[in-house]
Amino acid sequence: MTEVLEKETFSFQTEVGQLLEIVASSLYSNREVFLRELISNASDACDKLRYAALTDASLAPPEGFAITLGVDKKTLSISDNGIGMNHADLLDTLGTIAKSGTGAFIEALKAEEKDTPGLIGQFGVGFYSAFMVASTVDVLTRKAGEDDAWLWSSDGKGGFTIEPATRDTAGTTVTLHLKKDAKEFAEQARIRHIIKTYSEHISFPVKLGDDTLNAAEALWTRPAKEISEEQYGEFYKHTSYAFDTPWHVMHNKVEGSLNHTSLLFVPSVQPFDLFDAERKSHVKLYVNRVFISETTKDLIPAYLRFLRGVVDSQDLSLNVSREMLQTDPKLAKIKTQVTKKVLSELKKKATKAPEDYAKFWGNFGAVLKEGLVEDPSLRDRILEVCRFASTGEDGLTSLAAYVERMKEGQEAIFYIAGDDAAKLAQSPHLEGFKAKSVEVLLLSDHVDEFWLQHITEFEGKPLKSITRGAADLDAIEAEEKPDEDKAEEADLSKLIAAIKAELGELVKDVRPSRRLTDSPVCLIADEGDMDVNLERLLKRHGQLQTGMPRVLELNPSHAIITKLAERAEGDADDLLKDAAHLLLDQARIVEGETPTDASAFARRLGSVMSRAFEV
Repeated sequence: MTEVLEKETFSFQTEVGQLLEIVASSLYSNREVFLRELISNASDACDKLRYAALTDASLAPPEGFAITLGVDKKTLSISDNGIGMNHADLLDTLGTIAKSGTGAFIEALKAEEKDTPGLIGQFGVGFYSAFMVASTVDVLTRKAGEDDAWLWSSDGKGGFTIEPATRDTAGTTVTLHLKKDAKEFAEQARIRHIIKTYSEHISFPVKLGDDTLNAAEALWTRPAKEISEEQYGEFYKHTSYAFDTPWHVMHNKVEGSLNHTSLLFVPSVQPFDLFDAERKSHVKLYVNRVFISETTKDLIPAYLRFLRGVVDSQDLSLNVSREMLQTDPKLAKIKTQVTKKVLSELKKKATKAPEDYAKFWGNFGAVLKEGLVEDPSLRDRILEVCRFASTGEDGLTSLAAYVERMKEGQEAIFYIAGDDAAKLAQSPHLEGFKAKSVEVLLLSDHVDEFWLQHITEFEGKPLKSITRGAADLDAIEAEEKPDEDKAEEADLSKLIAAIKAELGELVKDVRPSRRLTDSPVCLIADEGDMDVNLERLLKRHGQLQTGMPRVLELNPSHAIITKLAERAEGDADDLLKDAAHLLLDQARIVEGETPTDASAFARRLGSVMSRAFEV
């Protein structure tokens, strides 16, 4: 082969010029990532030489591998002592990026097909991000094991040159002649910030002068048994900008057809943005210890967005900017594996440390239950780690534990939904259930009404709202209380007829109650109608203007109802009419709602009170 002894000039093909223009002006959303790309390339070069040195120890640099930065007012250089390149390598990696489908890639970009397969590692497109900030780029390189060095130069427009050069050792130095609007990248403080953000965990030291700017070690790559609780805690605080101590640490390495490592933390307090509408993940994605993104979609499901930490993979395909992942089944597989591992860890904690798990559930239970709606494939696993307040337990209960405690003759899992568990525990709807010691779940998260549309039974037992439909408690045996006198039930037929006539379409029906023992009235949704709490939520969010009329239930044993039943035996009078409206308003107030007509409510209440004081 004939040696090349003089400077050669090469012209870029038209489509390459187009590609470089796109890379330099619009492909990346943040210009500072050029440094991440160049340091990543330098790290790859060191990795390649370290691998080659396994069979030829003479190739390894005696001083150890390192990436060195140099800055002055107009230039920034990135130098490594890695594998280096020869003349042929320069042509293959930096000179012929137009081959093998790049033309199709250009057309795809023009058509705004952003998920076109990635080019980094195939055509050196990551290297060309340097032209975002540089008017000219020089590459001085010498391949390990060879004596000749070469200088590659280009302005990123018409073409490039390659000429013989001098370099004392193997490796590559990329020198950027900065544009006028990019002088910030010659400032040491700016450089330090970029390295800390993107290249903190590159496995080789990144140096600026005598200072090493990165940790040069990724904590998650070390065996878990070698890492102390304090080290985990410090890493969590450093990477998550948090001040609390993590509630739980999950360090997992998966090897096989798809390799990845995850180091995930569950905070002990709610992050400030937990309930933001965007529901962003804050688990950082790395590829070979190079930071890619903190908000990668489809890496962590939205219902696990409370997690902090990192996922590092060697097997993911990236798009040209490394800022977004292309559609990749490998990412979906990683997501599934990570999610299953997290749910498995939560199940262990819930089983072995229920009191500690209750703290987690108080912080993140409402978020985790979103998965019951969004992730049908893992719904059963999510339900296993769900916990609920109930009338039968001081603490939280699982559905499985509830079913084990069900009474003889009980066919359904009963629940009541609302905004506040403490208020729900005082609801008159519970009275008949308490009388028969039937446990009722208290569901107070907004998401509860929505997952209940998807999960209607558990272990063959239907989930039934006690605020909808008739209370079927007859088949359930009550605990015997021989010393208690049962109040006689009045005949309500005439009273019901009078109330129906007065209230008309304000109620769907009026009937005796089987669920009330202490309160005079309550409102329920009829069987098949929308549940009371769901209707309230939809109204609050403007998705429903008017609700369905509800059923007014009367307690046949209550003194007020008994007296009104006696009065209804005669002709209907004004007091009975006022009482009908007051009973309806009372039922609404107990549910946390307002009277349908506040002024009429006040007038009727005053009228009834004045009659009560008549001698």
